[in-house]
Amino acid sequence: MPENRIFMNLIEKTREFAATFHEGEPSSHDMSHINRVEALCSGIQKEEGGDILTLQLAALLHDVGVIKEHEEGGDHALYSAEIASEFLGRAGVEEKTIEAVTYCIQNHRFSGGKIPETIEARILQDADRLDALGAIGIFRAVLSMGALRMLKHMTGLDKGSSKKTVYRENPVEGFNEYMHYKPFTIPEKLNTDTAKRIAEERLKIMRLYLEALNLETETDKQKP
Repeated sequence: MPENRIFMNLIEKTREFAATFHEGEPSSHDMSHINRVEALCSGIQKEEGGDILTLQLAALLHDVGVIKEHEEGGDHALYSAEIASEFLGRAGVEEKTIEAVTYCIQNHRFSGGKIPETIEARILQDADRLDALGAIGIFRAVLSMGALRMLKHMTGLDKGSSKKTVYRENPVEGFNEYMHYKPFTIPEKLNTDTAKRIAEERLKIMRLYLEALNLETETDKQKP
């Protein structure tokens, strides 16, 4: 029981610390995103294994460097790992756990293209990617584009290209192109079978949404 209490106190202390880095952040990367990633990590860990303390700490701290990236450039995963290491050291966490947490954070990015060596890092990477799928993924995409002043100039990605920016006068058209590409590349990049199953369920929701969006934006068909 004392160990459980210490564990819970550390998690709550970490959650409070992380929240200070997400005040004023766009809703697509606010504390609710962090909490969802933490919940996904816990759910996947029950099926795939791994150290739950490492996962929860890494999930809570994986984006604390986002603001610094926005202000200075660079890689928020590396900034986050550095901030996490300093915080956990001050909190008295053992070095072995700190190293495991920072490794997870350093390797969590969607665009990193790395397959992490530890199960905890693989789970965090999967959980962060899964939050871009399903109903919440659609919601976050809209918020992200709005926050980046992209509502009128959406990013359209063709299947044969990696990063090709296409500016659209019609925001729905640009959003539609974007959503038809990026979400459907995620499942093949996931590490765990559990995450892949979750991804397929979430993609069903996105397919239904995109079918409806296509139908409703077929303006010629809607003319009386």
